[in-house]
Amino acid sequence: MPKLETPSVKEQVLHPREANSSSGALPITRNVAVDAYRGFVMVLMMAEVLCLAAVAKSFPGNWIWQVLAYNQSHVEWAGCSLHDLIQPSFSFLVGVALPYSIASRLRKGMSFRRMLPHTLWRSFLLIALGIFLRSIHSSQTYFTFEDTLTQIGLGYTFLFLLGFRSPRWQWGAFAAVLFGYWLLWALYPVGVPPNWSHNFSGFAAHWNKNANLGTAFDQWFLNLFPRQSPFVTNGGGYLTLSFIPTLGTMILGLIAGRWLREFAPAIPFRRLILAGVSGILLGLVLHFAGICPIVKRIWTPSWTLFSGGACFLLLAAFSWVIEAKGYRRWAFPLVVVGTNSIAAYLIAHLCEDFITSSYRIHFGDAPFRVFGPALQPLLLGAAVLATYWLMLFWMYRRKIFLRI
Repeated sequence: MPKLETPSVKEQVLHPREANSSSGALPITRNVAVDAYRGFVMVLMMAEVLCLAAVAKSFPGNWIWQVLAYNQSHVEWAGCSLHDLIQPSFSFLVGVALPYSIASRLRKGMSFRRMLPHTLWRSFLLIALGIFLRSIHSSQTYFTFEDTLTQIGLGYTFLFLLGFRSPRWQWGAFAAVLFGYWLLWALYPVGVPPNWSHNFSGFAAHWNKNANLGTAFDQWFLNLFPRQSPFVTNGGGYLTLSFIPTLGTMILGLIAGRWLREFAPAIPFRRLILAGVSGILLGLVLHFAGICPIVKRIWTPSWTLFSGGACFLLLAAFSWVIEAKGYRRWAFPLVVVGTNSIAAYLIAHLCEDFITSSYRIHFGDAPFRVFGPALQPLLLGAAVLATYWLMLFWMYRRKIFLRI
């Protein structure tokens, strides 16, 4: 397994961030705030094993459990929960990391021509890994392109190319991606799916579930691949074409990462907060004006703006606590996860059933019923989540980091 060649992350958690070198070159060190933010996002994803929605059903009328359950579930269509911010945060952080990655490779003497084939290979692996994970319980390869890894893989090479362009190019590409995507949907004929209680009316009806441009594309594209049965619609409304506005989210991360490197060791709080507030407000204006609703499942342009704004603010918050205030020790459990995000993703998708069944085989249900049957899913999930972290901690201590 490849090992990190930078100073150990634990040292960076416990000690102040390196200042610029005397030559004026920006240091190539891991950004602990970024690792902690990524770890926070991955923990939210892995914490699905806590089954808060199931627990909340045992406590009807208890607003605390209802709030927890809501924020561990995706909203039905329009709107946003904390859980809905996992995928945009992961995509945003891919963009944040890219300027650091490019700078590190350039410092090692790698040219653009050498980096481009590696980028194409990385894009292919992300797409293939996403398809593999979606096919685990299928009788044949399940070709689908709407999951997190595949969506990132489809846009990653374009993001890499933008990493070598000026800020004007990056902002221009971001605007072109969002406006062009919005225009294509706005020009597509409106359709109203039956038996769906979350339909929009008026102009916003262009973004109704399974009656839109993205669904029409998938009904053609996905049926080009071998399938057990012809593709008609995605049950959740998810789409292949969402990788285009997801690229917009990654571009925002690319811009944020460039700011962090340009201003290091200072943190550009004003820019991060201004970008965050502006994105949220603009997304809300487009939503309530009926121009473009905020829908995560189909990654509308307004969702790109709204969720991207939230990502800027979360990045600013982690940077303020960890970098500006120097509170680092608390972040170590998150850094353990954040520095091995691919491993965390795989563990969460591949190991849950094995770990859960192992606890039940060897300990039975009694230890998890100590506070009553209603909290049994929570306690069992907490044990599984702790096991996930211990696996990642074991890898961290041995400097085993899965990277694509």
